[in-house]
Amino acid sequence: MLFDKMDAALVKAMIEALPAELTVIDANDEVVGWNRHETRIFKRPMTAMGMNFRQCHPQHSLELVERLVGEMKAGKRDTATFWIDLEVEKGKPKHKMFIEFCALRDEKGKYLGCLEFTQDVQRMRELQGQKRLMD
Repeated sequence: MLFDKMDAALVKAMIEALPAELTVIDANDEVVGWNRHETRIFKRPMTAMGMNFRQCHPQHSLELVERLVGEMKAGKRDTATFWIDLEVEKGKPKHKMFIEFCALRDEKGKYLGCLEFTQDVQRMRELQGQKRLMD
C-alpha cells in the first residue's frame, strides 16, 4: 500500500497540505479527526473530538446525513456527492462548495467509518485558458 512505508509525520503533513477539509467518523459514528483546524470553513470545536456526529452536525441536514451513514454501514452506498453555495466572507459573493461523503472500508469491505471531504471550488469554476507550471 502507498502509506504503509510512510511515517506518521509525513502522512499528517500530507493530509494537512490537501486543499480540502476532511472530517472522519469511525464505525461507531464518533468524530475521530479532521484537518486544517485553523483555516476550516466548517469549523470544528475541539470538543467535537470523540462526539457522535449527531451531536455536532447542523440540525437542518442531520436526517439526511443519518440516512447516508446508515446506507454506507449497510453496504448500499459508498459515496454521496453534492454542492452548495456558501457565504465564506460576509458581504462577498457566495462560493461553490463541493462536498463528498465516502465510506471507509477495509480490504474485505467491512465498514470502518466515513470521510467527509469539503472543497471550495469557486476558483476552479472561474478558470479560463491555461496556466502552465511555473507561469
